[in-house]
Amino acid sequence: MSTITIGIDPHKASHTAVAVDEFETVVDEIRIRSCPTQAVLLREWADGFRDTRIWAVESAQGLGYLLSQQLISAGETVIDVPAVRASRVRTLSTGRSQKNDPNDARSVAIAALRANDLAEVLPDDHTRILRLLAKRHRDVGRTKNRECCRLHSLLLEMFPGGADFKMSSMTRVNAMLDTFTPVDSMGRQRLEIAHDFTDGIDDLTGRLKTSKRRLTAAVKASGTSLTDICGLGPITAAIIIGNTGNIDRFATKAHFASYNATAPIDASSGPKVRHRLNPRGNRQLNWAIHVVAISQLRHDTVGRAFYDRKIEEGKTPKEAIRALKRRLSDVIYRHLANDARRLRS
Repeated sequence: MSTITIGIDPHKASHTAVAVDEFETVVDEIRIRSCPTQAVLLREWADGFRDTRIWAVESAQGLGYLLSQQLISAGETVIDVPAVRASRVRTLSTGRSQKNDPNDARSVAIAALRANDLAEVLPDDHTRILRLLAKRHRDVGRTKNRECCRLHSLLLEMFPGGADFKMSSMTRVNAMLDTFTPVDSMGRQRLEIAHDFTDGIDDLTGRLKTSKRRLTAAVKASGTSLTDICGLGPITAAIIIGNTGNIDRFATKAHFASYNATAPIDASSGPKVRHRLNPRGNRQLNWAIHVVAISQLRHDTVGRAFYDRKIEEGKTPKEAIRALKRRLSDVIYRHLANDARRLRS
């Protein structure tokens, strides 16, 4: 029996599926609306093919997340196709290069059919949970920072020089507001709004503490050894584990370094060999590794000794930090690989 590859272009309101055979010939296509029975409708349509089938979903961790998980729960095999892969297939196509849902779904199917390095979508596990918790913590932190900036801007209109306060406590700001005497309606409104800001920031501070406790418990429950690395706390560990996913998809530590953008890009030309900074890759992972590197530089650690050696060799501070991040990437990869083997045994 041959295999039918079904590509899906997911959207918020609808999903378009196109089935292709091993010769990239379109067998059939269907468009369904997004609804509670979307996976049932697609499987009933696919049951008309007597061949074995594989589902390929574009951005299975994004808009296609729910549909992918529903198909997996029903016992189907689902492949995650990055949007850039499908875009390349559509761009290089000679007959169906126009951008529309059927052509997008067909490109997704062909990308899954011809590529052998795409990841299979797996049921939710602790990595997905940690990624969700880390994103929530980051969003709350950004919201608090935004509210503090707005409060500071308002205080500049009430007090000369504004207020020098820490984001962790609004005690000093409230004490300043108690000394403010409004002389007109504008002043009264500013005072009321400032109190609204302080109340909201205190509430966000409480949410951050709760989020950190939840993250710490989740990281501990995962059994990871990442927190044994100096300068790597539970929040950073959650970001690394959540954005890495299954470490087995990286064949070597070099592949992992390329994915997190700590490996430089080869920019050699002719006999001249040179490398440049990699601006691509997973920026969340790159940021997390940067945090670990800066944390190690503040203490007497192996990372600090490595950094000092690079400075003595004539590297600039930025180049030395990049070299340290590359070394830390290997250390993190080793910990993640060891954790995965321990969990399997």
